[in-house]
Amino acid sequence: SERALKLAVAEMYVQGVSTRKVAEITEELCGLDVSSSQFSRASQMLDEELSAWRGRPLEQVPYLILDARYEKVRHGGSVRDCAVLLAVGILPDGKRSILGASVSLSEAEVHWREFLSSLCERGLHGVEFIVSDDHAGLKQARKACFPGVLWQRCQFHLQQNALHYVPKIAMRKEVAADLRTIFDAPDRQEADRRMRLVRKKYAKSAPDLTTWIEDNVPEGLAVMELPASQRRRLRTSNMLERLNQEIKRRTRVATLFPNEASLLRLVSAVLMEISEEWETGKVYLRVRDGTTNNNRRRG
Repeated sequence: SERALKLAVAEMYVQGVSTRKVAEITEELCGLDVSSSQFSRASQMLDEELSAWRGRPLEQVPYLILDARYEKVRHGGSVRDCAVLLAVGILPDGKRSILGASVSLSEAEVHWREFLSSLCERGLHGVEFIVSDDHAGLKQARKACFPGVLWQRCQFHLQQNALHYVPKIAMRKEVAADLRTIFDAPDRQEADRRMRLVRKKYAKSAPDLTTWIEDNVPEGLAVMELPASQRRRLRTSNMLERLNQEIKRRTRVATLFPNEASLLRLVSAVLMEISEEWETGKVYLRVRDGTTNNNRRRG
């Protein structure tokens, strides 16, 4: 019964219940006064299971989606932003799986490189398409771990970034609509044609925008290499928004984490729960005959 109680306390922690509320619940139900140290020990009972989940073997993953978010962690007497790296894969059967998570205060590129390398060491292979935002440090790490793999820069974030180069607020809606016409093109040739027209349109009124479009928008058109039926799902990293929302909902209770380990524990528990739902749920993306797009093109 004591072990069951400790597991229940740990589960309350995972669900985002504050230490104060846990103490009130246990005192009301059991007449027990749970100290913060006991609460911490109870939450650590989940570590072995969570560590096994993060280190589980991986297999073929044709489509890889990467993202990062930041949480506050106390470190050396100060509060610092701690990077939480996330990797989601779409498996050959079309279902999603959360492949892993990593928490670190290290430099961006070093952290990304170590994270991606750990996925490969666990058996990740067959990656043909990667979707992400233009995170600092990710580009070099991605090239080192997955050389030659097509990269799709998130179109949603591209549109947001473009607004920084629009000289007048009144122009933003029109610019956003013009960018959407490029992204909604039926093929790469048409997308390039529309991009030239948009650049010509704003050459005088927004010269910085036209330069930005030339340098950045092509990074959001790699999805044109995929079948039209798969593009809507893979042209952005918005699929990870639910993960970020769930993580934020749970971390909002803690506000500030005492160390990296406590943050990783909570994030892992949330992700493991969602990944199990995905892996046993509906197919997210139809992959015909269980083969990847590149195999179909070669055939």
